[in-house]
Amino acid sequence: MALQIIENGGVLEINGTLNTQNATSLKNYFEALINQSTFIIISLNNVIDIDKSSFDVIINLYKKALSKNKVFYILSEENKKVIDLFQSQKLNYMLQSTAA
Repeated sequence: MALQIIENGGVLEINGTLNTQNATSLKNYFEALINQSTFIIISLNNVIDIDKSSFDVIINLYKKALSKNKVFYILSEENKKVIDLFQSQKLNYMLQSTAA
């Protein structure tokens, strides 16, 4: 499945597989959004698979947004692969179950 980002009620839902092949596109898309917006919510609930390079991109985007005083929520309430990856890196505090 190709990577899709769909806006749904203010939440940017990422659908598909996050991997090395699309990590740069993901990074460029969200870096532009960070520069334009003050409040970003992404959902990883529909991510089929995620590799380490894409995970690192998401973590770096999160840190970049915070350094620019932007709100950046990462939602994942039902995706076991995503939750397990964040927990294994001891970064599960970054995940939200719902947007504020």
